[in-house]
Amino acid sequence: MESMEERDAAAVAKARAGDADAFGALVERHSRSIFRLAYRMTGNEHDAEDVVQDTFLRAHCRLGRFQERANFGTWLYRIAVNCSLDLMRRRRRVAERSDALDGESAGGTPLVAANLRLPDGELWNSELRRIVASAMEALSPLERSAFILRHYEGMSIDEIGRALGLRNNATKHSIFRAVRKMRAQLRPLRARSMFAK
Repeated sequence: MESMEERDAAAVAKARAGDADAFGALVERHSRSIFRLAYRMTGNEHDAEDVVQDTFLRAHCRLGRFQERANFGTWLYRIAVNCSLDLMRRRRRVAERSDALDGESAGGTPLVAANLRLPDGELWNSELRRIVASAMEALSPLERSAFILRHYEGMSIDEIGRALGLRNNATKHSIFRAVRKMRAQLRPLRARSMFAK
């Protein structure tokens, strides 16, 4: 039975020769995992859909540069990570400009008002999501990418290094820094959950 890598390699060869259906098969095969990665990186379904489109558009444009000895899925992940980072940087610049114009956070405080109407369990889940999202925002783009690829996508150090264009030591260091920052950000949450028992 043919492995996914072998099927991808065959589809890439056909797509390079101008077979649109072959590239369509690659999109179909990988779009779900790329969406999942993009959603975890951006935290937003609409942004994740944009990242998926940008990823496949860039992949199609750069297909001639894809090296056949490489893993297509890993190459695609690298493009998706870069598209996600580009989008997050643009979003951050827009938010900073908006903050400078308003003098207040782009997020505002509607979440607090909305939470007043939620039952306790929903309130806790909502607050937990907000705290985790805030902790992820505190990571640098590289740390966030490495953390998500390792702890959400379950990729190996080698795979993450290839996806991010890093050596193994730099990959490990990025993951270590991300985990340390996440623990520091989530420490108050752990203390509260212990007292809640």
